[in-house]
Amino acid sequence: MSEMLCLNHICVSYGSRQILHGIDLSLQPGEFCALLGLNGSGKSTLLHGLCGFLPMAGQVQVNGIDCTRMHEKKRAQLLSFLPQTPSLAGGRTTLDAVLMGYNAQLGLFDSPSAAQRQNALAILGRFGLADRADVDFGTLSQGQKQLVLLARSMVQEAPVMLMDEPDSALDFTNRHHMLRLIRDSIHSQQRCGLITLHDPNFAMAYCDRLVLLHGGVIQAQITMASASAEELREQLSLLYGPVEVLSYGGRFFMVEKADL
Repeated sequence: MSEMLCLNHICVSYGSRQILHGIDLSLQPGEFCALLGLNGSGKSTLLHGLCGFLPMAGQVQVNGIDCTRMHEKKRAQLLSFLPQTPSLAGGRTTLDAVLMGYNAQLGLFDSPSAAQRQNALAILGRFGLADRADVDFGTLSQGQKQLVLLARSMVQEAPVMLMDEPDSALDFTNRHHMLRLIRDSIHSQQRCGLITLHDPNFAMAYCDRLVLLHGGVIQAQITMASASAEELREQLSLLYGPVEVLSYGGRFFMVEKADL
């Protein structure tokens, strides 16, 4: 199977400080991959570099197309980005906020088609927000806003979804709901997704692969389909300190050894 996203020797700097040192990573169609690491490890920095928000060296390919120095609008046809906190202002309806995802496909004076509006409404319905379609986006809760931005990312139809802790404003139930929606969309539409998460338990529950960052480099990669509790404990302990990984109901859970 050909690679959908291929990162070759990615180096990203923040100011005069180099944060990431030669990241090599590839994702297959239908693969949902989590970036894990302590604060300052470079998780968000990597995504910001891929989106062109920070100076970056190396090469980024999507379906064999080099988008490293591509114009912002053309890059948005290949890469979508979901930030940690909603930055979109109010003054527009929730539906209009979702329809902004089509901007990368539309001309300067074009408007979304009736079919595109119906698709956006259908996605809002899947997210339980159909009744909020015509209300001002600014009146939504932080969690609702984040779900709307996920809907915007989905209608963008970019093959690669980049997500920076999109669950941070959500409660326990909605975190599961969002990550389930993302995983199912990536699998069913054969996109690929790279997401930063703070909680390894959510990553182990929903992602196909874990990429562990430490000191600006990839420390380890774990394929969840073949992972054992022993492998997870060994690798996660190198990152988070002494932890135990338990297996229950076909899932893995990480806890600090002090909690046992």
